[in-house]
Amino acid sequence: MELSIKKGKNLIDTELDTGLLNFIVRPLVKLFYENWAKNDIRDNTLKQIYLTLDAGIKLLKTGISIDNFNQIVKESLPKYIQADQTSLQCNKHHKNYVRIIEVARETFINYLKEVVKLLEVEDDVEDYGDLCRVAFKTKKDAEENLMNQLSFTDRGIKIVEEDPSILKIPVGRRIIIKILRKGFLQTKKEFFKSLNETYNPK
Repeated sequence: MELSIKKGKNLIDTELDTGLLNFIVRPLVKLFYENWAKNDIRDNTLKQIYLTLDAGIKLLKTGISIDNFNQIVKESLPKYIQADQTSLQCNKHHKNYVRIIEVARETFINYLKEVVKLLEVEDDVEDYGDLCRVAFKTKKDAEENLMNQLSFTDRGIKIVEEDPSILKIPVGRRIIIKILRKGFLQTKKEFFKSLNETYNPK
């Protein structure tokens, strides 16, 4: 999370170029991002992490069945969406908002499945990489899970790219979208590098 926030700040500094209006738009976009990162991203991302972990623990305690899974998703999803950064920055009355909520729902379901696998590990592990190697037995399993998660993020960005008017941001919408896309591509590359290092240790 902290690395992602730092990446966003760096991209604004290095990628933001609005031509003649640069001296006006850049400070506004930076101010928006600073406030967003300070007041929303950290708190809401942590809320989503704890909510997903709590849902996973509850599922393990009550028994992993389709009915229990669906019930816990039904109970937890509204709070997850309340903390979802994309939906918070989008206009609820926009025609594409329902698509944003659907992506958030699928993201949460995938996170919950992943968290359950991690929580089921009973082996002694040394770090997160070790935990992943036990939970996801092969690199292929871990890669498929990563691709699923990345596909949800990509879908969310594409919805915003298709019609930037969905964003509640008053200025610099296209700039923010450009930074989101570039940040996603960089993060995707880093994730696969980390995956290779986790499953192909030197």
